Amino acid sequence: MGDRRKSFLNTLSGRFLILTVIFVMLAEVLIFVPSIARYRADFMLTRLKQAQIAALTQLAAENMVSPALEKELLANAEVYNVVLRRDEVRQLVLSSPVPGEIYESFDLRMAGPFELIRDAFASLLDPENRIVRVIGYPVQDAGTLIEVTMETKPLRDAMVDYGLRILVLSALISVVTALLLFLAVRRLLVLPIRRVVRHMQTYAEAPEDARTVIAPNADVEELRMAEEALQSMQTQLTGALRQKERLAQLGGAVAKISHDLRNILTTAQLFADRLEGSADPVVARAAPKLINSISRAVSLCETTLAFGKAEEPPPQLRRLNLAKLVGEVAEGEGLGSETSITCLIEVPPGLILRADSEQLYRVLSNLIRNAREAIEATRQPGTIEVSAGEDEAEWWIRVGDTGPGLPPKAREHLFAAFQGGARKGGTGLGLAIAAELVRGHGGRLELARSDAEGTEFAIHLPKGSTDLSA
Repeated sequence: MGDRRKSFLNTLSGRFLILTVIFVMLAEVLIFVPSIARYRADFMLTRLKQAQIAALTQLAAENMVSPALEKELLANAEVYNVVLRRDEVRQLVLSSPVPGEIYESFDLRMAGPFELIRDAFASLLDPENRIVRVIGYPVQDAGTLIEVTMETKPLRDAMVDYGLRILVLSALISVVTALLLFLAVRRLLVLPIRRVVRHMQTYAEAPEDARTVIAPNADVEELRMAEEALQSMQTQLTGALRQKERLAQLGGAVAKISHDLRNILTTAQLFADRLEGSADPVVARAAPKLINSISRAVSLCETTLAFGKAEEPPPQLRRLNLAKLVGEVAEGEGLGSETSITCLIEVPPGLILRADSEQLYRVLSNLIRNAREAIEATRQPGTIEVSAGEDEAEWWIRVGDTGPGLPPKAREHLFAAFQGGARKGGTGLGLAIAAELVRGHGGRLELARSDAEGTEFAIHLPKGSTDLSA
């Protein structure tokens, strides 16, 4: 039983119920304090009015009231004597023996709220029956001052009775208010939150099931925003999980194809080696390029296998001539004088940088191939420009084209595999691999611009590489 009660107090409903009761009781206390002070003042004012009526009776009879009637008048007013000031004359109108000394005097004419509250609680906390003097203004302009002597016990008893009634009423109001607020909050907040929690638990059990994605229907704006954010997150996560599964299947298939293709290319490489000894000078000149192309294809198959295992090899940094490497890439991509695409290479002939030649070749090959395909898609002549330079901190390489530019959707996930395809039917794997290879060098690949005039990518390679040997 104790555990269940403790568990309820730890819930949002339980804590809100407790806080509601506390705040309502606090509000009632703030109401009770001035109320009890006002009740005490009204009680004394009533005694003054009753005493004034008794005094006026005595004055009307021209002081001919018998002692027995005078005693009865004082008893009805519940005071011991009455002093009335009229026409600047202070007159003891009614009197009877006072059973003790006057303990304290209270002047209601000048009493402020703080003083009334202080005196009220002093009366409540003092259980002794005291004799006090009360001073006030007569009603109906019957004089300038009226003063009575009375006991405090009837006043205290009446205040206690009034206070208990106020506390009981406050407790009842607190309970009813807390219950209504509890039901309202439970309906508007707690139940919708529990619904969101149930959806999260159900989704966690089967995140690949699109039926478990929450459908926002909360009436409260903040909760609806939370549900919409959860729906967006669940939708994206479900899509990511499905894509991950497809990528895993595709990775297995690519690994098998790459393995078989590597074996085929290795055999082709053996036959190509024999061409180097050919007597035909044209064949002899083409043989080294053919062998290099086959070697790169074999290397690509091996790195594809490594990529499928998420094990891209670290770059082997060596000094290389960038202009020569860019020329090989352009020639390998078929950018010659006989094509409608002009390749402008503005790389200083003496620019030497440190990089992995094979990996940088793949990066440039992917960028130049994308640029060539973008221009070919327009069926118009175009230009691919490769420029490079350096400063004290880094080397930079820019690859630009005069193609139509990238569509907005392609820019959102430009360097994500199978999401950032720059052309229709593209997978985006080339840019993803290129970005990963550049990051392996400690650099970054970024989209410098893409508009109606074309697209330009920028490669930044840092010069500092203390962890890698030159």
